[in-house]
Amino acid sequence: MSNGVLLISFSAFFADVGYQMVQAIFPIYLVLTLSTNAFYFGAANAVAYGGGALFAYCAGLLGNRYSRKWLAVIGSAFILLMPLVGISINPILAIAFFATGWWARNFRIPPRRSMLTDMSRKENLGKVFGFLHALDISGGLASVIILILLLSISVSQNSILLITAVPLTISVLLLVITSDVRRRRLAQPRPGPSHRIGINRSTYRGIILATALYGFSYYSLGFPILTIARSSNILLGVGSYGVYLGVSAVMGYFIGSRKGLNKIKALGYLGYILSGVGTGILALAYASGSGFWLYYLGVALMGFGLGVVETMEPTIISMLRSAVKLDTGMGALQGSRSFGLFFANLVMGILYVVSPAYSYLYAAIVSLVAGGIVLAAGRGFRG
Repeated sequence: MSNGVLLISFSAFFADVGYQMVQAIFPIYLVLTLSTNAFYFGAANAVAYGGGALFAYCAGLLGNRYSRKWLAVIGSAFILLMPLVGISINPILAIAFFATGWWARNFRIPPRRSMLTDMSRKENLGKVFGFLHALDISGGLASVIILILLLSISVSQNSILLITAVPLTISVLLLVITSDVRRRRLAQPRPGPSHRIGINRSTYRGIILATALYGFSYYSLGFPILTIARSSNILLGVGSYGVYLGVSAVMGYFIGSRKGLNKIKALGYLGYILSGVGTGILALAYASGSGFWLYYLGVALMGFGLGVVETMEPTIISMLRSAVKLDTGMGALQGSRSFGLFFANLVMGILYVVSPAYSYLYAAIVSLVAGGIVLAAGRGFRG
């Protein structure tokens, strides 16, 4: 846990305090306050995630040539557009500010992950990425607690959105004072036998494919928030986001700290497949008209899966860096996820209008298939 690792991780914490609060209130603000159709919320996320795929991949390419630190700083600075949703009374303008800030968020992820990889020893990568994810998601959990408190004392949604600029600014400043370290490859392992390099490349392609497919199932949690808010109340809807983030934070750090863990099996079974089971429970909860507790169970399992995915994916890609350039690999990882997210949220928006149960069932099936692909692709991978 070097100073650089701590600064980057706490920068992620404050960034999530800000933009996760925007993300939690955005579906309620867009659909209930501005009185738009739920399809537009799905379209907004599709635009945000789809554009994010391009920005993430470009950041990965640029990270091979330019300062990773300043690429991350630039991306973090432009996330400050998201609070401007609070001054938007037009749904299109609100979507534009939200999407642009999300593009910037994706742009800063590949260089930030590459910086962490160069700051850490290979044997500590799982723990470092788990620590990053824990602080990342803890920031989101803190944002939900703050959001519930502000809503409880009747602070307006517009004011809450503008307040998020404060933690986002702190996040940028922490990145500015972080040293830009590029490893001199002292601990770089020597290439193994040619067949092993071939297996690694095959695993890399399989992970990227499975990540894209998982993206097709990975919808914004704004949909469950909206479902619970409509069936119960707004505070219970926002509270489900806290459950999701809290479980994710704990499991990300726990999984990343395990020694001797089979990373491929963890990603496949505990990441993708468990996420699919959680989403399937949401479909069951809506179809059966159950209380919020069954929704919370599904959301908790999804959070468990997310914690594993966000820790294991970058760890595995980092271990495969002898087969691909590190920055390009991180960019492809985030880009493929965002590419899938574009279609997932568009399809979710369409199916949600017909019936939320159909949308959750679709996502569950695709997530289970993604788990099967990653398990098949990683059969020869060591680590």
